[in-house]
Amino acid sequence: MPSRVFFAVWLRYRARGLEHIPAEGGGLILANHLSFLDPLMIGLPLSRPISYLARDNLFRVPVIGWILRQTYVKPISRENASTATIRDTVQRAEQGFLCGLFPEGTRSESGEMGEFKPGFIALARRLDLPIYPVGIAGTHLALGRKSCVLKPYRVRVVFGPPILPGEIAELKERGREQELVEFVRSRVLACQREAECWRLGRPVPS
Repeated sequence: MPSRVFFAVWLRYRARGLEHIPAEGGGLILANHLSFLDPLMIGLPLSRPISYLARDNLFRVPVIGWILRQTYVKPISRENASTATIRDTVQRAEQGFLCGLFPEGTRSESGEMGEFKPGFIALARRLDLPIYPVGIAGTHLALGRKSCVLKPYRVRVVFGPPILPGEIAELKERGREQELVEFVRSRVLACQREAECWRLGRPVPS
């Protein structure tokens, strides 16, 4: 609890859309990626854990690797998501965990959201569960790719309405992978843009 209060105060942290995250039940959380702070910022206002997938080479980094091993984070190869990893993630989601991924595959330095990698499709096809889009703004300024010092920049997180299984049932068919990627990306992008406008005190464009 003290660590949560510290981050919330230091980063002038705010989140909204929490009503979209149920108190129980599994699903996928897909978010844009700006900083190593992102998993913490998503989980900060929630009363339930999130089981993340993280690059396997991060587990070899001192301190960061230890933290990852002590939590619900599972390693995944950036080049090749193993069948065992996918199966384990599906099992976790079906057991009621929220499983978190960052489909860009790497952190953005500019704050702009990059293209999505199609790796999450294997999970989406195997799960008949909601996808929860999340947008993050400001963490790249608070702790960017080339920084080791936490800076007191304002951070905002927006939890968007869930993507229900019926919305993307047809897009899960073979040959429609790119359509599925773009549809899901558009929902995360809407959250990211709202979070950025909120952070800057600007109205969200229609």
